Amino acid sequence: MSKIKVAVIGCGSIAKYRHIPEYVANPNVELVAFCDFNKELADEYATKFEAKSYTSYEELLAYENIDAVSVCTQNADHAKVAIAAANAGAHVLCEKPMATSLDEAKAMIEAAAENNVFLMIGHNQRLMPPHVKAKEILQSGKLGKILTFKTTFGHGGPERWSIQGKDSWFFKKDKAIVGAMGDLGVHKTDLIRWLFDEEIVEVGAFVETLHKHGDVDDNATCILRMENGAIGTMAASWTYYKGEDNTTAIYAENGVLEIKDSPDVQVVVKLRDGTVEQYKVGAIATNDEGGQGTSGVIDEFIQALVTNTPPSISGEEGMKSLHVVLAALESAEKKTFISLK
Repeated sequence: MSKIKVAVIGCGSIAKYRHIPEYVANPNVELVAFCDFNKELADEYATKFEAKSYTSYEELLAYENIDAVSVCTQNADHAKVAIAAANAGAHVLCEKPMATSLDEAKAMIEAAAENNVFLMIGHNQRLMPPHVKAKEILQSGKLGKILTFKTTFGHGGPERWSIQGKDSWFFKKDKAIVGAMGDLGVHKTDLIRWLFDEEIVEVGAFVETLHKHGDVDDNATCILRMENGAIGTMAASWTYYKGEDNTTAIYAENGVLEIKDSPDVQVVVKLRDGTVEQYKVGAIATNDEGGQGTSGVIDEFIQALVTNTPPSISGEEGMKSLHVVLAALESAEKKTFISLK
């Protein structure tokens, strides 16, 4: 079988630490082109991997014979780049949040369908081993009905992660559209939807800029109601300065399930009868130095292409998680609960 020819559009940190090395590690992939506004950055990767370099994604799509693209641009450009790639006949892996509006998300989904290509969104939390184990436990039924939950995802901010540091587009509303809620909160809304296998139907939120210098939010705290009645909280933060926190606790009628970001035990089940179960299944990948791990996203995407199987983390799934983020922004602005029904 010939290798899948992939282009990476946007060569910032998510490409540097996730997409590019994971493509390199996948035996079914050939990296053929790189595109970035920063010509030196695109040239650097093109030279390293004997590929082509572009500063215009339109030119790349016009001149390169590619099978798939990774869209790793600033949030504001996700939709137009993904749609252009689909129209060029390429399968698309797009970073989250997939778009800046539901209309953009729908247009991305339609473009993929019209061109008979796959659209996958990079929601890697579904693929983390502790989360996979947690879903298995929930589906076993041993915990009974889920009643409440709390989940959080935070770190010290994108200036620690972005190759642009404090000048990162993450802090600029015209490029990022949304801050911590879109960067980290969308991961956790997607995770909760997937873990519970049901939709979030109502949102109340505080979405604030408390400490950073940009014009987007650096903290969000949300109250979520699930379609089967469970209620819980979700926090996203760029001001967890002591280190990353990506944890979840789910309280059910028969006990509690705890998902930890510990290197030792990652999943703990405490049942009402006193039984305690501990599972060491592999740590959650982090953005901290030395804790990169693997996201699993690239392998999932390439496996979909190799087997010609629609990716489970589809554009439709990405749009549902985006809807929660947009509802949280609306809730904070209007100071009221927002229904997603």
